[in-house]
Amino acid sequence: MAKIHMVLQGKGGVGKSFVSALIAQYKSEKGQTPICFDTDPVNATFAGYKSLNVNPLKIMDGDEINPRNFDSLIEQIATIEQDVIIDNGAATFVPLAHYLLSNEIPELLASMGHQLIIHTVVTGGQALLDTVNGFNQLAKQFAEPSLFVVWLNPYWGAVEHEGRSFEELKAYKNNKERVSAIVPIPEFKKETFGHDLSDLLSDRLTFDEALEAEGLTIMTKQRLKLIKKQLFEVMDIAEVI
Repeated sequence: MAKIHMVLQGKGGVGKSFVSALIAQYKSEKGQTPICFDTDPVNATFAGYKSLNVNPLKIMDGDEINPRNFDSLIEQIATIEQDVIIDNGAATFVPLAHYLLSNEIPELLASMGHQLIIHTVVTGGQALLDTVNGFNQLAKQFAEPSLFVVWLNPYWGAVEHEGRSFEELKAYKNNKERVSAIVPIPEFKKETFGHDLSDLLSDRLTFDEALEAEGLTIMTKQRLKLIKKQLFEVMDIAEVI
């Protein structure tokens, strides 16, 4: 049985591609070889990670998204044995979500012996309520057997509303039984650790590539090594990954 990890969130710029790349690197660290797809026709960030061998999915016909082009994605993963990671951009969120639901893809995947795991990002700052609402809507729309993993990204601020943590919010309480894991991304000091991580993401490098690069300083590599360790330790707790 393959796990189909699909990263979904209607809000752009919240770290979906970062999460996708993390899952791919984490699985590689565990000796797995996941099959990766990028469905974003506008900003294919995930596909920019050359060492992850991400397959860009052609879903555009001219200037418009053709939902039938998602058929090729299902055909490719139907008989696959390795785990799959799918990064979906904000531009294709609504078409893909509608396609999955109207064609009963979660049920189809389950009948094939696959397990659909929906990863969604909730971020602090101005996008907090939008991303919380996005999670809430996904949890309502995607019934079992779909599983959920919620990633809490504090890059733009603490993931809390009026002093209440995500776990204390109504959206989580109403959907608590649907959530298999919550992955809190550590908050990294922007001047040092955060700066190095931002550069890593901008260059579309994996942690291992950066640690082997000749142009990086000793301390930059040390901080990236520690960031990788912290992130992977947090992900270890989420056994569903």
